Amino acid sequence: MKNIINKKGKDLFSFSLFRFLFKNEIFLQMLRLLITFTFFYAIFLGFIYPVKEENAFTTALFWSLFWSFFMVLSLSTLGRVFCGICPHGFIGKYITKIGLNKKIPKKLANPFIGLSIILGGYWLLIFLFPGIYRSPFNTSLFFLILTILSIVFFFIYKDMAYCKYICPLGTVTKVFSKISFMKLETYKEGCSTCKTFDCAKACTYDLKPFTFNKKNSMEDCTLCMDCATSCENVAFTINKPSSSLFSKFKIQKVEVWTLLILTAILAFSMTIKHALNRTAIADEFIWNKISTYIKNITDITFISIDGFTILFFSIFTVIGLNILGMFVSSKILKIDYEKTFYTLSYALIPLFIIGGLAHILEFFFVHYASNIFNGFNEAFHVGLDPMEPLAKRGESWLLIFKVFPHIAYIWAFVLMFYRLKLLTEKINLRLLAFPFASIVIISYMSLNFYVGYVFKTYGVQKSGHNNASMQHKNIHKIN
Repeated sequence: MKNIINKKGKDLFSFSLFRFLFKNEIFLQMLRLLITFTFFYAIFLGFIYPVKEENAFTTALFWSLFWSFFMVLSLSTLGRVFCGICPHGFIGKYITKIGLNKKIPKKLANPFIGLSIILGGYWLLIFLFPGIYRSPFNTSLFFLILTILSIVFFFIYKDMAYCKYICPLGTVTKVFSKISFMKLETYKEGCSTCKTFDCAKACTYDLKPFTFNKKNSMEDCTLCMDCATSCENVAFTINKPSSSLFSKFKIQKVEVWTLLILTAILAFSMTIKHALNRTAIADEFIWNKISTYIKNITDITFISIDGFTILFFSIFTVIGLNILGMFVSSKILKIDYEKTFYTLSYALIPLFIIGGLAHILEFFFVHYASNIFNGFNEAFHVGLDPMEPLAKRGESWLLIFKVFPHIAYIWAFVLMFYRLKLLTEKINLRLLAFPFASIVIISYMSLNFYVGYVFKTYGVQKSGHNNASMQHKNIHKIN
């Protein structure tokens, strides 16, 4: 459908700048080519110069720019725009055209595979072998394996099956993009007379953009904008944040388990590892006591027992609390437990994606900006003077980023209230179930306040994680 209709003000395509950024095919192709070249160049340098002292570019690109800054920041605002310029997706569209185009078997058409890859291939290794991906060689090896895997799947199977089921970030970006305030949709007045279905024909993922509004879901859309360049009735609109989470949509179990596990890792484990374990009473916490006990009865030295216990404790606690809270909520609401669990758990999304912004934005000024600049400067022989960090850890103005965790749990509480409304209209039942359904949110809120209390009361360790003496330094006496 090529007819130009009257675009609404909230549609970014009604503005020439955004129309150029998101719909100009030449610009998008050049951008994808540039990112793809940079991606493979970083992998190449990781093998040629495998240590960080010789190569700061590889780790800076993947962990400071692509993952930490680009992914988290764009997901919480624009949605899955990074998927639209991802090198794997870019080359995949061309490989699929010359491939076998077979239908992926049911055993492989399972997004839990992608979730397992990111858990086992990244997060588990991070906690068992701290610093493993600080190595350019290991980083390049990780992304080379994923690239080979993607090429194989793109060549054999149709409809971009790798992105839908195997990509370790596919489900992650899909579920956490629901917090953003942007939405791809179509104009009903234009679609009502459409007989060509140009937007659907243009979609490499075999999606139908004109159904997104009705489903209250963008499904597997990666915001590649192929549909938008083929039809003027496609809109990229500004909505209230988390707009889809206030209404019903098709629930996918893998999305809920993804957000639960990543909330445990990124909202809880990281707070424990980088905050509580830096306090003077770190040795008193149960996860460190368990770690010490395991070390005393085993001779395991090749992995980090401390990291393993933190990871296990966080995942076990978050999932356990959520199961318990949702079970009690289902009894109060007199609603099926599984329906209660999967409907309400979506309210936890802000805990990681908004809470994570505190860490990402602070680290941008303290580490990421200088890492990225110096990495590109070195890799492309620009010859500029090295860049110093934009800020130093502990500077008072950085405290502004500490507000994000509080925004995260407040927004999660709001979402939980409205998600409960999807299950029952009875306000008394919703109020009774609310604290139980919100037990993970309450735990996250309490953890943030507890961190501040412990630092204020006992101070910081003098000698690294878990090696502090048992002498507690009282900075402020609590009456």
